Amino acid sequence: MERAAAKENILVATLPHVPTDGWTRRALMAGAHDAGFASDMAMRAFPDGMGAVVDFMSAYFDARMLAALAKRDLARMRVRDRVKEGVRLRLELVHPHREAVRRALSLRLLSPNAGSATGAAWRTASAIWYAAGDESTDFNYYTKRAILVGVHVATTLYWLDDRSEDCADTWAFLDRRIANAMAIPNLDPRSILGRCLRALPISG
Repeated sequence: MERAAAKENILVATLPHVPTDGWTRRALMAGAHDAGFASDMAMRAFPDGMGAVVDFMSAYFDARMLAALAKRDLARMRVRDRVKEGVRLRLELVHPHREAVRRALSLRLLSPNAGSATGAAWRTASAIWYAAGDESTDFNYYTKRAILVGVHVATTLYWLDDRSEDCADTWAFLDRRIANAMAIPNLDPRSILGRCLRALPISG
């Protein structure tokens, strides 16, 4: 089995253990065992520790989101609806693993992992914008992504505690955030990112 496929299998098998064991080597080794690997394969697949596993999880769900978006008729949607679809799909994909996402946010905000949180949020926002057809290369490139980081982070935090049927309250919240974001003039993306990171929870 190729290394990338092995990492995906171990990640998927690890996710159910995270609510109980957290993002720990114990959870990772249990996941490797459940995926049919020897326990030492967990360490060989992720030699850089649990922060690397969380980063891989983000990339894994970004890829699944892009694959799902590729099957949608985005050309018939307004740009704001394409972006909203991306954020919603991303959350729907991780919905079965809500507690793992909550714990991942906490892990990422603990030094020295804060930079990883910023990078992962930016990559998700950039993937959504590219899928939506954005081709900007000037200052708008950074502004669009910084604003979408804010929308995605705020919506994720709301979703983590949403117990409404089919997450209806989260999607209504997302609608409002997208509408507000589209009305925001050009802002310094560094200030937006700073506010987003300060809003993230430490505990969980």
